[in-house]
Amino acid sequence: MKNKLKNVLPIALYIIFCLAVNAYAEDMWEVANRIIVDVYNKIAGISTVLAALMTTVCVVGMKLSNNQQKVDQSVDWLKRIWIAWAIINGIGAFLAYVRPLLSGLATIE
Repeated sequence: MKNKLKNVLPIALYIIFCLAVNAYAEDMWEVANRIIVDVYNKIAGISTVLAALMTTVCVVGMKLSNNQQKVDQSVDWLKRIWIAWAIINGIGAFLAYVRPLLSGLATIE
């Protein structure tokens, strides 16, 4: 009985390994790119909502203000808000449109 099990066990293991399904993992760079794009999309969405909210606060502050110094401060803050928003979204435009154009330039043929 033990001799029969000794002969069957290697054959059974061989059949199990032959019938095993191969697992294909994704490329590390594809996963990293997907994560970066996902995180950036969330950051850009949040920055857009916050820029709109802060713009509303600045405009209301300018309209309700009774002195010119506060109006000038609101205008300065408005400029800072929209410059920061443009920089954040400019990074996304670079990643989406310019980087694919430059991706093949670093290779030697």
